[in-house]
Amino acid sequence: MNIIKELPEIFEEFAEQKKQSFLTIKEFKEKGTPIIGAYCSYFPREIAIAMGAVPVGLCSSSEETVQIAESILPKNICPLIKSSYGYAISDRCPYFHFSDLVVGETTCDGKKKMYEMMAEFKDVFVMELPNIQSEKGLELWKQEIIRLKNYLEEKFQVVITEDDIKHAIQIENRRRIALKRLYEVMKLDPVPVMGMELLDVLYGSKYKLNLEKVSEELDALTNQILEEYEEKPKKEHRPRILITGCPIGGDSKKVVKAIENNGGVVVAFENCTGAKVIDKLVDENNPDVYDAIAKKYFYIGCAIMTPNDNRIELLGRMIDDFKVDGVVEMILSGCHSVQMESISVRNFVNEEKHIPYLDIVTDYSQGDIGQLNTRMAAFIEMLRMK
Repeated sequence: MNIIKELPEIFEEFAEQKKQSFLTIKEFKEKGTPIIGAYCSYFPREIAIAMGAVPVGLCSSSEETVQIAESILPKNICPLIKSSYGYAISDRCPYFHFSDLVVGETTCDGKKKMYEMMAEFKDVFVMELPNIQSEKGLELWKQEIIRLKNYLEEKFQVVITEDDIKHAIQIENRRRIALKRLYEVMKLDPVPVMGMELLDVLYGSKYKLNLEKVSEELDALTNQILEEYEEKPKKEHRPRILITGCPIGGDSKKVVKAIENNGGVVVAFENCTGAKVIDKLVDENNPDVYDAIAKKYFYIGCAIMTPNDNRIELLGRMIDDFKVDGVVEMILSGCHSVQMESISVRNFVNEEKHIPYLDIVTDYSQGDIGQLNTRMAAFIEMLRMK
């Protein structure tokens, strides 16, 4: 018998999914299933899935482990790097502990050096990611994906066929379609759920490790949200805000809380936690599976790319589709690429979309919550006045 759950209970389950899957990942390990961990959205999950491994995001967003890392790393680097490394050296992340391999990438300089240090006590495979989205860059990235495939075959003594990869592409595309269908409920006005609830699902879904079933769970949740939206009283209208910038989750959720505690609602997440990595699918009709995967990942609009036209295109589309009243950019202190690019993002939002923009430079500590609330209250009041 299926037990019908209320939406708040489902959102709470997704919010706690990272902790709930600690035991699951241990069970996979005990069964001999390879575990492959990664920190970045450029990690081509399909290659890991094709060999029968479980791909998992590694812990990287806690103030607690930042302090641990600062005993070794410089204090003025990005908190995401410090938190990631702090989890690794303190062995506080079960996903890292049980990972047979960490796949890294040459995105920012800090992460590249972190992978060097991490390789001293963990198997690490670093993919060379070009920072210019050119034809030459795409070809290099395709060869890096093939190199990863070859490495996995040798390390784990398996054969990864193209049919295996095609099946993995289908699994991941179904997951992306389900996630996109979910976050697009926020196009409704007034919204059917709060942005924090949406974020809990987007973030928690990364730790749903039964890959064949996660899309079904997400579709069922979306159906329930839409059904209740029709049947129950609507929420009050609030200023509609899009969040862009650095990956958001863990201790940085304080930004979303500050927005929604002061009268706004986050209707869209453009950053890595949201649309940036879900928006485009892998082309299942491309006969060259490596080319198909390379194109999907290589053209992600990350600030480490120069120029980064794909991010601006996605931002513009989301501002229109979600009827956004204002844009908030969350910048982790020390993230030079995102902070530099915030200049062009601000100009685009203000001058081409003619809506207000606010940048928030923060870290994972809770010491600036009062300031965040003050700034968000003023920003939201300005949106109301408009």
